[in-house]
Amino acid sequence: MSLRRRWRALADGLHEFYVAPYRRTFARARRDEDDLFRMLVMSEMLGVPNPASAYTAELLPVLYDSFHEWHRRMGMERSPLEEFRCC
Repeated sequence: MSLRRRWRALADGLHEFYVAPYRRTFARARRDEDDLFRMLVMSEMLGVPNPASAYTAELLPVLYDSFHEWHRRMGMERSPLEEFRCC
């Protein structure tokens, strides 16, 4: 094994050692941030006035794919939207 590969393996191992304990925390923070973003985009559909609805309306088709997972994670048995049933 060359010296460069050994250093690379050591660097990868140290990175994994320091990052691994926080991986779940970072994933949860990212999921919470995504949930907040999804709520802001869908706020007009949920009945909350949104001053930026003209800009967020074009993002709705992107979020429809993961809508079911989101409303289940938020504790809603059924879709809160009358015009969009996923269950």
